[in-house]
Amino acid sequence: MQKLEFFFDCSSPWTYLAFSRIHEVAAAAGAEIVWRPILVGGVFNAVNPAVYDRRANPDARQRRYYDKDMQDWARLCGVKITWLPSVFPVNAVAAMRGAYAAIDAGRLVPYAKAVFEAYWGDDRDISDHAVLKACAETAGLDGDAFLAALATPDLKARLRAATDELIGRGGFGSPTMFIGDDMYFGNDRLPLVAAALAGAAR
Repeated sequence: MQKLEFFFDCSSPWTYLAFSRIHEVAAAAGAEIVWRPILVGGVFNAVNPAVYDRRANPDARQRRYYDKDMQDWARLCGVKITWLPSVFPVNAVAAMRGAYAAIDAGRLVPYAKAVFEAYWGDDRDISDHAVLKACAETAGLDGDAFLAALATPDLKARLRAATDELIGRGGFGSPTMFIGDDMYFGNDRLPLVAAALAGAAR
C-alpha cells in the first residue's frame, strides 16, 4: 500500500481545506495516510520568517483576493471558515501535542476534525485547554487523561521531531505532503497528489 505523509498544523486554514479532502484522495488511490502533526510556527521561525512580514504589512488588493479565494475554497470543500478568527495567529502547541495523544488512541481523524471545526468554524481559542478538552471528548478521548498527557516529555519530543524532520526534508509550511521523497505543498496541490498516487498505482 502506498503511503501519503500529511504534515499539518490545525492553526492553518488552508490545511483545514486540505484535510477535508485528503481522505477521498487517499481512498481513491488505495493509499494509507500517515499523519504527521507539526508546529508550523517552528517551521516559519526556522526557514520562512517572511510570513510574519506579510502578515504585518499586507497588500490591500492581495488581501481582498486572499479572503475571497479562501471562502471560494471553503464553499467547494463544504466547510465553514471564519476569517479572521478572534485569536490569530493562535498558539497551537497544546493542540498539536494533543494530536499525538489522539494518534496513540487511534482517534487522530476525529480529533483533528474537532480542532479544525472549533477554531475555524466556531471561532474558539484552541490554545485554551478547556476548548481542547472538549475537542478530545468529541473525538472519544478521556478529557482529563488527554490534558495530563499534553505536558509529557514524549508528546513534546514527538512534535518537535516531526517539525524538525519537515524542515530537514525541505518543507516550509502546512500542509506539506510527501509520496516517498516527492514533496507537495498546499491545499491546491491535491490534484497533483492524486495524479502521483494514481500513476504509482498503475
